[in-house]
Amino acid sequence: MDKSAYQEFAKDKLGFEFNDIDLLVVALTHRSYVNEHKSAHEHNERLEFLGDAVLELVSSDFLFRNYDYPEGVMTALRAALVRTESIGDAGKELGYAPLVRLSRGEKLGSERAHDVILADCFEAVIGAIYLDRGYEAAREFIEKHILVKIETILEEESWRDPKSYVQELAQKIDGQTPVYRTLKEEGPDHDKKFTVGIYVGDTLKGTGVGHSKQEAQTEAAREGVKKYRQQKQNRK
Repeated sequence: MDKSAYQEFAKDKLGFEFNDIDLLVVALTHRSYVNEHKSAHEHNERLEFLGDAVLELVSSDFLFRNYDYPEGVMTALRAALVRTESIGDAGKELGYAPLVRLSRGEKLGSERAHDVILADCFEAVIGAIYLDRGYEAAREFIEKHILVKIETILEEESWRDPKSYVQELAQKIDGQTPVYRTLKEEGPDHDKKFTVGIYVGDTLKGTGVGHSKQEAQTEAAREGVKKYRQQKQNRK
């Protein structure tokens, strides 16, 4: 793909032109593409490493300056801000997926694999912005696309561990401890998918899908938390 497409993306979506557009190209280049194309010499993992560090610093600084919570809560809030799903969603909103350079095989990968790649690219883009335009530009980018989510995270309490939180709610509201049941197992061994339900007594409180039972339980717990919170809202 022509470099002008990357510069156009930078102008339209990031609000500035790169001094060195190759940085953005590399940020959106997956290792598999380099393995398949001899003309490409660099993939985005080093930029991802740098961007991850900048993202953690900016998020930590923001939380420290704006919230007076204990260290454990601040750590959980930061984790909620920078988790793969959050930054992957931010990448989807930016719309750089068509510019990501992948091997033919990687293009045929699962949706989950693509979501992880988009999240990794987001961190690499942060690294590219930091190198090209400095810390302040990287901070503004992170603030616009990641830190704006903090109020929703606080309101929904999504920073809390969903399994611990749903257990607390179930015991407080229903006087029972939730249990998880595997409802479905499907797919080949290398791409297994589990569907898990969380039950309080005989009542299904939520279902979750994941590539491990643990992941599916976490998603089911998150749905259970939403249901309990909705219950509380309806009682007001």
